[in-house]
Amino acid sequence: MRLTPLRLSQDRDIPAPLLTELTALYAAHRDFHALSGDFPDPDDIRPEQVAAELADELAQPDAEVLLARSEGRLVGVAITLAHHPDPADPDPWIGLLMVDASRQRQGYGRQLAALVEDRFRTEGRTAVRLAVLDGNDRALAFWTALDYEVIDHRTDRQRDRPCSVLRKDLSGGSR
Repeated sequence: MRLTPLRLSQDRDIPAPLLTELTALYAAHRDFHALSGDFPDPDDIRPEQVAAELADELAQPDAEVLLARSEGRLVGVAITLAHHPDPADPDPWIGLLMVDASRQRQGYGRQLAALVEDRFRTEGRTAVRLAVLDGNDRALAFWTALDYEVIDHRTDRQRDRPCSVLRKDLSGGSR
């Protein structure tokens, strides 16, 4: 798997073929989007909505959208935040990690998470955090299986949704 940052066009747009791939990836996760409320209709996710969602993410300082490809095909996306808006929080965050629905349960999520963790380790970061929305039991099981520990329960900053905050120590070396 290869991980590359999303590169926008000179007009700050997502190239059309890539936006088509990203829209298909997002649309395949109807249940997550119904839970998150990120899109008005989780049964009808449109390219312009995905483009707007990613533009909002990239508008945050130190945010990065990472594309995961295997054999040339988009198999996942991760959104990271190098610095949390709360100055008391020293850790970088994984804001989203999504794998192509047709590729789930094949190790792509683990591999993508490991690549993101390795990027943070390379930057000298010693831990990483993320939030899992209450009700997203599959995600909570996934992250805890990767040695993330629940450290807090609170609402998220964007939409005031209840979630669990998880943290993983990265100082123990690579995987």
